[in-house]
Amino acid sequence: MASSALGEALVQAVFDDWRTAPIGEALRATLGVVRLLTLSPMQVTSAEIDHARANGASADQIREAIYICGMFNMIVRLADALDFAVPDTSAESGYGEQALARGYEL
Repeated sequence: MASSALGEALVQAVFDDWRTAPIGEALRATLGVVRLLTLSPMQVTSAEIDHARANGASADQIREAIYICGMFNMIVRLADALDFAVPDTSAESGYGEQALARGYEL
């Protein structure tokens, strides 16, 4: 869905390197929090949250990013532990455009 709303090039730039992608500093700092939560959750301190706030991220934006990060991390870890097969997503490829056309907002 993100590529439908933001464009494939921007999404790819974030996937390639979120530190240098052409995104706002609030999002960049929030992605830093998400990365740390995913890879080294015991290292997260209030300093990372303060950094995201200082770069323009609101408390609601940070909270939502943390909730989404936590849920995806849990899903991936369960799928890995249970050796789930990754389904073919080609059937869902048009979902983003359809959701945006119906009024979904990022």
